[in-house]
Amino acid sequence: MDHSAAVGAVRKHFDRLGEQGWGRPDSDAGHRVSREVHRRFLRRFVPRGARVLEIGAGADRFTTELAARGCRVVVTDPSSARLAAHERRVRATPAERSVLRREVLDATDVSRYADGEFDAVLAYGGLLSTVPACAIGVLRELLRIVAPDGIVLASVVSLLGSWRHHPPGIDGRAETGERRYRWSDVVALVDEAGGELVDGSASNWASAGDPGPLAHVAADRERWRRFLEHEIAACAEPGARDGGTYILFAARRR
Repeated sequence: MDHSAAVGAVRKHFDRLGEQGWGRPDSDAGHRVSREVHRRFLRRFVPRGARVLEIGAGADRFTTELAARGCRVVVTDPSSARLAAHERRVRATPAERSVLRREVLDATDVSRYADGEFDAVLAYGGLLSTVPACAIGVLRELLRIVAPDGIVLASVVSLLGSWRHHPPGIDGRAETGERRYRWSDVVALVDEAGGELVDGSASNWASAGDPGPLAHVAADRERWRRFLEHEIAACAEPGARDGGTYILFAARRR
């Protein structure tokens, strides 16, 4: 499948899902932890009041979180149906005031945006894993459109973490042809794209295992709070970054 066909297939898939494509991140305790890991990573690196390009926003993955930080957000997604779901979900909330506009965007082409137009780009959801043939070029362009002191936050699907939690996928490539990364691959990717790696994290570590015990912990507010603190600290350890199903990273222009 060539690149244009792949982009079309992804767009049709999400158009079919529409609003049903949302809800999974909080559907069990493991997904709740993953969302919290992503949120806290975002809070560390996206300044308050920043102008942000949110890629693959879905029906409101992190727009509300950005709005709570006073950010001004250009919301994008490859699917017009998901953008419509985003508008339905957000427009009746205070977060709508932070939305500058919504745009259908194939993230492999951000040429419409000027150099340094944004303070931050948020590309969660494994975008760079879905474009294995052009990931370096895509990241290079995302770095281009952030200010010299700006930040790109992104995630990729973890090779070793996927093996750990889903053993049948041992060939390192999903049926969709996505690329799965080691932490060392992320380091090389950022360098080849002309960026400087700032930090990284796994998502998740202990909480990507058996959901039964985790559900019991989640039922106790104080135990849950303590678990989150330990889990997020573990995910940030250099030796653990290959252990989650996703790898998060922050990069800036070199």
